[in-house]
Amino acid sequence: MRPGHFAVSFLHRAWNRASRTSFGNQSLATSHRCTGQLTGRASHRTFSSRAHKEEFRRQQHEESISGSAYFWSRDSSYRAILVAVAAAGSLGSSLYVMLADSGVESTSKDPEVASSRLVPGQEQSSSSKRKKLVLLGTGWGGMSFLKDINTSLYDVQVISPRNYFVFTPLIPNVTNGTVEARSIAEPIRRMCRNRKKDVKLYEAECLDIDHNNKRLLCRDVSEVTVKGKEEFIVDYDYLVVAVGALSNTFGIPGVEKYCHFLKELEDASRIRDTIVDCFETASLPNLTDDERKKVLSFIIVGGGPTGIEFAGELHDLVHQDMAKLYPFLKDLVSVTVIEAVDHILNTFDARIQNYAERKFRQEGLNLKTNCQVKKVNEGEIVYLDHKSNREEIMPFGLVVWSTGLGTRPVVRDLMEQIGQGDRKVLATDEWLRVKGCNSMYALGDCATVEQRKIMEDINKLFELADKDKSGTLTVEEFKEMMEWARKRYPQIETFMKKKQLKDVRLLIKSAEASHTTDKTEVDLEAFKEAVAEIDSQMTRFPATAQVATQQGAYLARCFNRLPLESEGPEGPLRVTDEGYHRFQPFRYKHLGMFVPLGGEEAAAELPGDWISIGRSTQWMWYSVYASKQVSWRTRALVLYDWIKRLFFGRDSSRL
Repeated sequence: MRPGHFAVSFLHRAWNRASRTSFGNQSLATSHRCTGQLTGRASHRTFSSRAHKEEFRRQQHEESISGSAYFWSRDSSYRAILVAVAAAGSLGSSLYVMLADSGVESTSKDPEVASSRLVPGQEQSSSSKRKKLVLLGTGWGGMSFLKDINTSLYDVQVISPRNYFVFTPLIPNVTNGTVEARSIAEPIRRMCRNRKKDVKLYEAECLDIDHNNKRLLCRDVSEVTVKGKEEFIVDYDYLVVAVGALSNTFGIPGVEKYCHFLKELEDASRIRDTIVDCFETASLPNLTDDERKKVLSFIIVGGGPTGIEFAGELHDLVHQDMAKLYPFLKDLVSVTVIEAVDHILNTFDARIQNYAERKFRQEGLNLKTNCQVKKVNEGEIVYLDHKSNREEIMPFGLVVWSTGLGTRPVVRDLMEQIGQGDRKVLATDEWLRVKGCNSMYALGDCATVEQRKIMEDINKLFELADKDKSGTLTVEEFKEMMEWARKRYPQIETFMKKKQLKDVRLLIKSAEASHTTDKTEVDLEAFKEAVAEIDSQMTRFPATAQVATQQGAYLARCFNRLPLESEGPEGPLRVTDEGYHRFQPFRYKHLGMFVPLGGEEAAAELPGDWISIGRSTQWMWYSVYASKQVSWRTRALVLYDWIKRLFFGRDSSRL
């Protein structure tokens, strides 16, 4: 039975049952009342046994309340009807969400669904005519792109060294056992199957990108390989690079050898095992207290959101769980955060920074701000304290390195080929197209959007705005030009929101006092002065999952419209050329940031200069991150892990 028929049938049976309850009870009460009136006292003489007398008394009692029986039955029927409607509604909404999540729709006219129903022979012939679209990486940007791309238009191939997607914001939860590793990992093939995506997935690593010949050199990364077949070539027509980034070691000696990183799921599992090892080693009988303190010294290098969240999670693990299992080691544990600048969480509002620093110090965490790590040796870390201007040595049992992003080798080699060797990440234009490569796109942490500056086109803009060729612009001409320029240069919109300007005419400093009139005229120099500040305050997008997700969805939409030649351009006017751009440039919409601080407290920076800190914010964090899971399976597993931790604590087993 199909889900829709099941829901309708369920509602129909529940309604009929509720209706029978109402009218059936009414008829029964009426019939019983009539029977009592006809029999009266004479019926008492017809019962010879005590059982019959008890039955008669029960009937008389029911007869006495028969006047209100109808209303009781009617109320019950209403309750039954409400329950039936609520149950059917809940069932229908649940089915809708599950179907929407799985991509199933019985009457769907989506061309992707239709293409998924082709027989194998038809599918192969269809894919041979489509252009090859290759996606490198299965992170936030890659999966957002894969989720929205219409695979009936392209021969989509995915190359990634892992065959699953990781919900990275919960990786710090894995390090202390709050969440299990498999609870935040979803297989790519399952996601493609549920969404009816015709995708070829290769679990391999891309070694080299030949952008001139549009070829990729890949290598099998599995432990089971065929000798002589480890490497293979993949051709492409379009390439989307979303390989992410590595942790940046800044060339500091000993970091790669002695430090743990916190980028991948495997990193979190290794950190979890090392924490347990530190406690087990410290509990050995032949160690002194100084040796135990060294083993139980945990250092986090980097005071960003990931490092601070891990520090809070580690503090909770030590004081809520390990203190019960190793009570004799509780006072020997130390957690230290080393940050190179003056404050932790420097990308957040100052109110959040101050609250987090005050909270950490009250709970006994050591904050070493304005300190720079010089080298890492076996069992000790050397850092320079800029306040005292001297080097310090601190022993450790575990060091977690969480300081910035580094470039992957395949991206570094590509940048050397296309003339971007002096950069740290790939440079793209506002349409996420890699500069110097027309058929290559990049998104996520491995790339940055370089927005075109207004000053680069200032003379052409002035010429377009000066329609009467008078050499000056009226305020209305300036306004008309800036209105369509806002579509081409997204930084104008960002600047105006930041400065709280509601009218573009306010950008003209000389016309601020009389901007409501049309008499003020602006020459080229005044025009440059009005817009120069916009370019000076341009900033890059943060390297977050939120940015990558929006970029993936944007790029998929562009690719879905690309083959549709009948649809005209929707982008802004070309400044240096004729016509219009095919698509609107990418615009990032900031939706806010969370950072858990441990102790069931979190901080949030929301749009509109809203700041939220405390336990209620932590519950908001729970609800948001549970709802953002990529499938019902991971959503159920994460919720189960959180509830399990509340009742049974964190698991300290080393597996």
